[in-house]
Amino acid sequence: MNDHNPFAGYQLPPLAWLRAFEAAARHQSFTLAAAELNLTQAAVSHQVRSLEKHLGVVLFERLPRSLRLTDIGAAYLPPLRNSFDELAAATAGLFGPVGKRMLTIRAPISLLALWLAPRLPKFQKLWPDISLRISTIVWAPASSEEVADIDIRFGDGKWSGVKSTLLLRHNVIVVCKSGMAEGEDDAARLKSLVTNRMLIHVTGYENLWQRLAQSAGFVLPPAPGMNIDTTISALEMAASGVGPAIVLDGLAEAYILDGRLEKPIEASLPVEESHYVVQAQGGKRMTAEAMLFMKWLNEEAEK
Repeated sequence: MNDHNPFAGYQLPPLAWLRAFEAAARHQSFTLAAAELNLTQAAVSHQVRSLEKHLGVVLFERLPRSLRLTDIGAAYLPPLRNSFDELAAATAGLFGPVGKRMLTIRAPISLLALWLAPRLPKFQKLWPDISLRISTIVWAPASSEEVADIDIRFGDGKWSGVKSTLLLRHNVIVVCKSGMAEGEDDAARLKSLVTNRMLIHVTGYENLWQRLAQSAGFVLPPAPGMNIDTTISALEMAASGVGPAIVLDGLAEAYILDGRLEKPIEASLPVEESHYVVQAQGGKRMTAEAMLFMKWLNEEAEK
């Protein structure tokens, strides 16, 4: 095995210069970066200029009242942030104080109950010294007055004042109690499923039953429906035998795995909305505990 490091001879810039650049890029301001780093504006500006001289490139366009990253500065920022995040997470994981760390999480109630909660024991086993404080939301994004280390939202990822990072992408699927659907193929099974039954859907997805019927080659006749504001409530209604439901696939897995519900047809439909982790633009960097949680959360999402 070749252990040779091709970058061993390269002299890295001082960490202080890199921190100054990252903070200035996040705030788009030397003044705000200086306030965060407890330095003077002149010191931050000097550190960034020293970094630019070291690298031989210009990282910022100096505008009258703000900064703007150059193309090379914008390309340099993501790997630098990732390196800081990995270093902070590793340091916190190995050397963090025991029993003194708190992590606040805010998430939609259905994601928390149906996807995150079954996985949290794994995180607690890995990091038993981190306490969790959890709050839930249903539809509207939480107000900016509430502060959370990890803030998860469901939507199109376009919220003002925040940076959105994709966590989970979904399709919608049909679920029902075992034995409700009959037929040899999807079209026949879907038709038998929707005939003379209460059709359950989550608020915001009222047209998906019609779209599924059209994709199967038939027109859905008028049928009674139940509009519910959370996926967890829709799943409970379906599991109680009220009728079939259309829900996000990632949130139905526990019900399908334990046999409370089945997926009667293979057809699914994509949706534009996804689950995102959001951070205030220009806000402080994530805490070390939050970085540990995000690394673990992304690994779970990839599975």
